[in-house]
Amino acid sequence: MERLTEIFKLLSDETRLRVVMLLAREETCVCEIVGVLGIPQPKVSKALSKLRDLGLVNDERKEKYVYYSIKPESKVLLGIAKDILENIGDYPQLELDGKNLKYKERYSNSCCVVSDEEMIS
Repeated sequence: MERLTEIFKLLSDETRLRVVMLLAREETCVCEIVGVLGIPQPKVSKALSKLRDLGLVNDERKEKYVYYSIKPESKVLLGIAKDILENIGDYPQLELDGKNLKYKERYSNSCCVVSDEEMIS
């Protein structure tokens, strides 16, 4: 029960929830998360640190970037994220974050190339 409580506490923070929802879509690096969410890098790093401390994410270095993904064994977190994604229209900010992630993928092959001005508002 304590583990479940920890997951819900983690998701009660808007930044952590938005980070989780991006990671539920795909493996993502810190600079991509910063660019898509438009929040400072230290805040993103702190959110990822909490996820890592709870053992919910994998981190893998690829060249000069570290990419994060939700661990497949994090079934509760993945289940919650799946339910949210199935009803994404009810959560406009999360829907916009997903669109911005897709926009970034379409126009950039590397991290941090698409500027904030180019993102969908």
